[in-house]
Amino acid sequence: MSFRFHVAHSTPLGKIRSSSTHQQHHKHILAKRCGSTSSNSVSVKSRAGELDSVIMAGASSVRVAVAQMTSINDLAANFATSSRLVKLYLVYGLFNLFLEFVYPKEAASAGAKLLCLPENFSYVGDKDGDSLKVAETLDGPIMQGYCSLARESSMWLSLGGFQEKGSDDAHLCNTHVLVDDAGNIRSTYRKMHLFDVDIPGGRSYKESSFTEAGKDIVAVDSPVGRLGPTVCYDLRFPELYQQLRFQHEAQVLLVPSAFTKVTGQAHWEILLRARAIETQCYVIAAAQAGKHNDKRESYGDSLIIDPWGTVIGRLPDRLSTGIAVADIDFSLIDSVRAKMPIAKHRKSIDFWKSASL
Repeated sequence: MSFRFHVAHSTPLGKIRSSSTHQQHHKHILAKRCGSTSSNSVSVKSRAGELDSVIMAGASSVRVAVAQMTSINDLAANFATSSRLVKLYLVYGLFNLFLEFVYPKEAASAGAKLLCLPENFSYVGDKDGDSLKVAETLDGPIMQGYCSLARESSMWLSLGGFQEKGSDDAHLCNTHVLVDDAGNIRSTYRKMHLFDVDIPGGRSYKESSFTEAGKDIVAVDSPVGRLGPTVCYDLRFPELYQQLRFQHEAQVLLVPSAFTKVTGQAHWEILLRARAIETQCYVIAAAQAGKHNDKRESYGDSLIIDPWGTVIGRLPDRLSTGIAVADIDFSLIDSVRAKMPIAKHRKSIDFWKSASL
């Protein structure tokens, strides 16, 4: 399996300090590949002139990474892929340590503070009911393996959605789990909006036949800001994201997904950019990509989007396995919100209830 590594950066350090308008984002690519999953080595290929691509956007920034993968009906294989994605970024971190030595005042942070994996990262069954067979509690061996991965890499992991055992044997919860760099589960969000849809020209889905809907909105503080976890089909319901921003003060919205090929082509990027623009939050959307089996195919295209709606992180190939990296710039969040003060102008629910038709 071939892994790809894409680095996208927002604004150079000097421009953050001097510009009073929204910044034009510059992208630089540092390509890295690693060979078969049996190898522990990663070859690094750097082009002349690409050194700027690893210079941090500023002191108010922290680094995040978004993964793209193709999960299958093999727990061990999916964990191996996830581990390789984490290790791939750690190698990049070692390269940054070198830069910190050579350019101590300008170099990027040595490693990502958060890596986001897509929905169904640990398992995608051949049939809908297959997920019930592997569903576990959060203290079971599957999730604990990923907690160990976070601890060993000293990195927060966004793991959503995980097949968490439900209230009975016929149901599971599609759970977004946030694990800190010590391997502790910091927060869990259970997917609220279940995918019961007939895809035009495609198959029918009935997620509610084996999944319990969640009831609680969740937000949690982290080294990359205040996170608002969601899962896939939630993306089509802007009220959730409005709540996360205005009631729970989220700064970064997480949307791990497994969009179908048909719906992804039509709506994936535009929905994500809309959620970023209307909430003035960063959006990190980890995506399943490609064919999982003969019956199921995901759109792919993992993205990191800034509060102005600009895509700042994306793999060159929307179907490849790999990670894209970008910086969360807190000064940009503050700037966008100050210059477009929608929080002050937003009408209350009571206002709309009382408004005449």
